Amino acid sequence: MNREDRYLALIHWREKHIKESNFVLILSFVVGILTSLAALLLKKLIHLVEHVLTSTFSVSEANYLYLVYPAIGIFLTLLYVRYVVKDDIGHGVTKILYAISRRQGRIKRHNTWTSLIASSLTIGMGGSVGAEAPIVLTGSAIGSNLGSFFKMNHKTLMLLIGCGAAGAISGIFKAPIAGMLFTIEVLMLDLTAASVMPLLIASVTAASLSYFITGSDAMFHFAMEGAFDMHRIPWVIVLGVACGLVSLYLVRGMNLVEGWYKRMKNVWIKWGSGAVILGLLIFLFPPLYGEGYTSITALINGSPEQLAQGSIFYMFKDNLWLMILYVSLIVLFKIVATASTNGSGGVGGVFAPSLFVGSLTGFVVATLINMTGIYPVSAENFALMGMAGLMSAVMHAPLTGVFLIAELTGGYELFLPLLIVSGMSYLTIYLFEEHSIYSMRLAQKGELLTHHKDKAVLTLMKVENVIEKDFDVVRPEMPLGELVKVISTAKRNIFPVVDEQGVMQGIVLLDDIRNIMFRTELYTRFRVAKLMISPPAMISVQDTMEKVMKVFDDTNAWNLPVVDESNRYIGFVSKSKIFNTYRQVLVHFSDE
Repeated sequence: MNREDRYLALIHWREKHIKESNFVLILSFVVGILTSLAALLLKKLIHLVEHVLTSTFSVSEANYLYLVYPAIGIFLTLLYVRYVVKDDIGHGVTKILYAISRRQGRIKRHNTWTSLIASSLTIGMGGSVGAEAPIVLTGSAIGSNLGSFFKMNHKTLMLLIGCGAAGAISGIFKAPIAGMLFTIEVLMLDLTAASVMPLLIASVTAASLSYFITGSDAMFHFAMEGAFDMHRIPWVIVLGVACGLVSLYLVRGMNLVEGWYKRMKNVWIKWGSGAVILGLLIFLFPPLYGEGYTSITALINGSPEQLAQGSIFYMFKDNLWLMILYVSLIVLFKIVATASTNGSGGVGGVFAPSLFVGSLTGFVVATLINMTGIYPVSAENFALMGMAGLMSAVMHAPLTGVFLIAELTGGYELFLPLLIVSGMSYLTIYLFEEHSIYSMRLAQKGELLTHHKDKAVLTLMKVENVIEKDFDVVRPEMPLGELVKVISTAKRNIFPVVDEQGVMQGIVLLDDIRNIMFRTELYTRFRVAKLMISPPAMISVQDTMEKVMKVFDDTNAWNLPVVDESNRYIGFVSKSKIFNTYRQVLVHFSDE
């Protein structure tokens, strides 16, 4: 028996002896183990590279190697992606959303390992990005490919993608609740009776393995500074609004800077520009090096002066006003550093940058409030709450933000203010940005699957799948007599008119010529060009189904022609065909 026969025998044995619902639970357990190991491996690689490169750096003096390390890291990543991977592995969470939205449920096999290597090179050598998006892509790819190996259907593949994402977040942060909520809020996977257990198993398994290997300590050591006073709620609301506005700056600023890099056609000019900008920023502001978790730990433990270590500004660490200015400049330039890392060829995400900027925002807001002397607040607590606020707004995931920070730090005593900050921050950014930083690219293309059932069903439908092509085509120069012959055998009462190149010229309606079609003396006098009219509108094959339905509503038409980008005729789309397809997709969607 060869390998293929043994593989098919395994599939048949599984189908015969293990129910699919039970097998999905087994797969979710395996996914939880593999994603947790992948997350721990990535963290270890990043810390190893960073330790080797920076462990001997001076605390009180500027370190000029900051100018070099990020450039080398991005250069190695660029070579690896360009000549080994030969595929785009950036924007990992957006790729997962696309796989879910287009109902494929399939992620390329190389994504199970390529992001680990690329992001460890980028971040370990100073790239100002996070490892979470790469590990989420890795976890989702593990789930998708494991399901594909056992020939699971698309619905199950999508669930396993969610299990991989939940396991990745749970494993890297030891946060099982946040892992589940991330899958529901960010990946917009519906929480149903069929999906809750696999997601729970993957999350708990990944977190448990992470605890077993690394110990029971929380990722950030946080000591609560006094019980939360309800009189501080107004200031907590102020922090929430501030976090929402900073999040808006982060989202739009990063899109602006990344767009600047995209307009550069030469990949080496991109790398050179990004390397110079990133190196200078990290040299001036060392906290921009890597993920920034060391700075977060310093802030939530009341040691903001540590942010100035290794900087030319170290001498000003005891001047509070200059520290506020220093920290504010780090917030200002973080988006440039992150976008320059990704835009110039690095691989990383915005998860860690969101937490980093959030902690700095909380510290600045708390320090300014304390300077007013109106009511004292804890800068440590505000730094913690700021992390939840930024992440909630940037990712449009308030519950994920609350539970992640509570699980990361053990700061459950701040649960109420965490809820307030996250809610206010989310509401603030939602006034300006309807979609998260991950989903806005797909939303602009109409390729985003959401919890809104009607919009989700339309997203799953494609124009090319509802095109009808049984319409008889006629030419503009065709005389009425020949048109009548076409009509005599036609099954439709609309006739598209196209030229020799297939370009759409108009349509002929049977009702418009019914009164002359039996007058034989007119058969040679009238041509189709004189009888045709313009259609109410034309549909492009690239249009989203939501746009198509809007065109139908605006024109009150029942049939509309479909053309390609060169205006060449392809077929017709009818309301009846759309409604029939809609019902079929809705039934399938609801069953899940």
